[in-house]
Amino acid sequence: MSLAALIDAALPQTQCTRCGYPDCRGYADAVAAGEAEINQCPPGGAEGVERLAALTGRAVLPLNPVNGIEATRGVAVIDEAWCIGCTLCIKACPADCIVGAPKAMHVVVAAQCTGCELCVPACPVDCITLPELTTATGWAAWSQPQADEARERYVFKQFRRHREAQENDARLAAKAQAKLADLPAASAITDAAQLDRKRAAIEAALARARAKRT
Repeated sequence: MSLAALIDAALPQTQCTRCGYPDCRGYADAVAAGEAEINQCPPGGAEGVERLAALTGRAVLPLNPVNGIEATRGVAVIDEAWCIGCTLCIKACPADCIVGAPKAMHVVVAAQCTGCELCVPACPVDCITLPELTTATGWAAWSQPQADEARERYVFKQFRRHREAQENDARLAAKAQAKLADLPAASAITDAAQLDRKRAAIEAALARARAKRT
């Protein structure tokens, strides 16, 4: 297993982006390449820094306050009285743990929520809160099985979004090809109609000319 994979396995997989990278794997790759420090993951806390130090051989550092602080973990809760069903929180959730449909109330599956907080700024009506789930912080408030499940859900969501994008591109391409295929036929029909109108106009003119001569 590569160093990046080992580092990724040691991260809490909240996919919160507080480390400055788009996901935990992106941060792991950066740490392995020496492009990022080992103290940029607030959800992992001090224990997380120690894990990365052991893997990389680097000295233990305090968490970088620029990335955030080690804090208690919360779980997202949606106020159903204010939810407008915009689906923006569903799109923002990296663990795919928000259930709902357009113009219908959404619900968070608490057991799957990583507490990443990405849904909070995404909500246009500010109806999402993250009440404290436990007073523990870092890995004391999380577990390896939860991290493993969160990674699987994140990876599957990325796969699904990629597949949906490919299917949408295929549909658009098929529509474009269909329109192109119809163009010659449509053009032929238009040309024939114009020819018929011209022929009718000429015949009418000839008829008027004959009528005048007689």
